[in-house]
Amino acid sequence: MSTFKRYLAGGPGAFVITVSLGILMANLIKVTFTPDTKTEAMSFEINNVVEDLPPPTERTVELTYVKVETPPPPPVFDYQPTSTPTVPTAILDDRIPPFVPPKLDRHVFTPIISDRDAQPLLRMKPVMPPRAEKSGHCRVRFDVTPDGQPFNVNAHYCTQSVFKRATIKSVERWKYQPKIAAGLPVSRHGVEAKITFKLADDAGRLIPE
Repeated sequence: MSTFKRYLAGGPGAFVITVSLGILMANLIKVTFTPDTKTEAMSFEINNVVEDLPPPTERTVELTYVKVETPPPPPVFDYQPTSTPTVPTAILDDRIPPFVPPKLDRHVFTPIISDRDAQPLLRMKPVMPPRAEKSGHCRVRFDVTPDGQPFNVNAHYCTQSVFKRATIKSVERWKYQPKIAAGLPVSRHGVEAKITFKLADDAGRLIPE
């Protein structure tokens, strides 16, 4: 009941304050509107007239000529007249002179060939045996025919027996210049050579003997 009395006592005061604030705000925002009857004069010019330009005037350039003097003629020298040769012209004979080949008697003429030892012409590389596990070599002894063909091939020492057969097959395919004695090809005995087999792993490194 006391709350209602407080609302009833304070209501008229609050109403008066609210109405006074409304009247004050209305006076502050009140503006008198005066219409502007003046209009700004604007003018536009369409199809302007293009003034003709005066024609160009011709310019005259005065040319000046320089007189060039003609150079004097070159000097004339006196030459002594050459005498006509009195020696007749030689006539060369372009024919090939006759040639008589010398006659050689096969019974009298004997070609001289110097003595020499057997010389290698072709050496075939040996084939690496598939069962080889490391590098190695063989020492071989053989003879050479008068035609330059090795024979009696003997591999008398090998680091591994697997290299022996491949060594013999390789040497038998070699070719030699035969030994010359007294101008004639003869057999050569006791020729020795060393056959080397080099085996590498998958990385390319040499596997020693």
